[in-house]
Amino acid sequence: MTVHPFIEAEKTAGHNVKRACELLKVSRAAFYARRTGNPGPRAVRDAELTEQITAVHEQSRGTYGAPRVHAVLKHQGQECGRRRVARLMRRAGLAGRHRRRRHRTTIPDPHAVTRPDLVLRDFRPDPEAVDTR
Repeated sequence: MTVHPFIEAEKTAGHNVKRACELLKVSRAAFYARRTGNPGPRAVRDAELTEQITAVHEQSRGTYGAPRVHAVLKHQGQECGRRRVARLMRRAGLAGRHRRRRHRTTIPDPHAVTRPDLVLRDFRPDPEAVDTR
């Protein structure tokens, strides 16, 4: 939760901004920087990177996930981490496709009778008779 609206309310009420920032443990510089509304360098870089990620994702027809998008960006010479790419993809609502889960086709009947063990779990070859088991 951001505390900047509370500090802004204190400022409009005529109270001391320095004291409000000290009580809420926020630096005054951060309060005034946020108040101007200009995004920081990281936010600007994230916006540029998100555009490139979206372009790579569309170029792959929506199949690439974060590891492959990161590999393509790295191949293009962009310096960024895989976790940053994953975070920006989540924020942009992009996800790669993955293979479908295998469907279980045989479902055992819990009420079925077990078959008798005619071999008695002895699979050793019989030395006297050939091909008996």
